[in-house]
Amino acid sequence: MRAPYKHNQRITAVIAAAGAVALITGSIVVGLAGEDAAAEPDSAKNQQIEAPAPLQVGSALTRTAADGGKVVNLTLDDGPDPRWTPKALELLKAHEAKATFCLTGPNAKKHPDLVKEIVSAGHRLCNHAVSHDTAMDKKDVAYQEKEIMDAKRMIDEASGSARVWYYRAPGGAFTPESREIAARDGMANLGWNVDPGDFNRPGADKIVSAVQDQLKTKGPTILMHDGGGDRSQSVEALEKLLPWLKEQGYGFSFPKVPEAG
Repeated sequence: MRAPYKHNQRITAVIAAAGAVALITGSIVVGLAGEDAAAEPDSAKNQQIEAPAPLQVGSALTRTAADGGKVVNLTLDDGPDPRWTPKALELLKAHEAKATFCLTGPNAKKHPDLVKEIVSAGHRLCNHAVSHDTAMDKKDVAYQEKEIMDAKRMIDEASGSARVWYYRAPGGAFTPESREIAARDGMANLGWNVDPGDFNRPGADKIVSAVQDQLKTKGPTILMHDGGGDRSQSVEALEKLLPWLKEQGYGFSFPKVPEAG
């Protein structure tokens, strides 16, 4: 309850309702019983949800799907990006598809609303380190741990402590130590099977063809990007791939989380 107003403050009205007292000064209402959540203090509205307990996961790389049958795991790296991530989310929603978004810590920190939108749409979060250092595997363990855990804290703050299911090393620069660090904090180490090279912008049609060709023998985890530069070709390719995948009888899954031990 707020401290009483000083005697020189003008109180316009005192209203008694259901045994509670509201003080109204100008247009500000204080402590009115029965008010809905919209009238709660900002501190209550912005309170983070309790962080989920870490999963007990193994440190092996995961590339398979959690669901059986003919499925794919869509993964989108290097976002969130205010230009491309909303377009990807719109396409995924239109085709009732799910994806795993591998976020860099700084991008998550810059765009917390997008991180929350990803979670609320039923997609999964993946930690993609802080600086996207593709030579992480050549650095010492303390550096690797800082890259992973600093990014995890940024993503936690941006999402309101939603679960971060996976860790994907930039450029696949995993080490035994980095895999253990991620697993210890409940993040499965996420690899991929299909890499259409969309990061290098070869053209949307070439991206589509590469995914189609590689899925025949490599699937099911597809690496694509919604951040890290101009991703217009990636979005265009996704727009073509999603209906094609459904036409071919593919469903949409998430990467399997390996069990500890």
